[in-house]
Amino acid sequence: MADDSYQFDDDTAALDAKTPIQTAPASFNGSNGSAPRGEFAKEIFSKTIQAKFRTFYVDLKKSSNGFFVKISEKSHGRKSTIMMDMEDVAPMITALQEINSQAK
Repeated sequence: MADDSYQFDDDTAALDAKTPIQTAPASFNGSNGSAPRGEFAKEIFSKTIQAKFRTFYVDLKKSSNGFFVKISEKSHGRKSTIMMDMEDVAPMITALQEINSQAK
């Protein structure tokens, strides 16, 4: 069953009326090496993977809380995104390698 509440137009996220919009605190100025004013995370690295009918975006970002990975999939006009802390990346890679070896 498809849930249209997560449909995106282009790369702009659709907001649910119940979801509060986060804003940076007035004291946030990015002077400590974190993201500049108006941004919550700085993009460190980005990779685009073109598949048959999908495009995947894998981004390494840094926020004031540390590094994290953002993986987005765009397919047929819809976009899905997951984010994980760096501490969760190695177990995810291990799981994907195990899946890959089982599929061969």
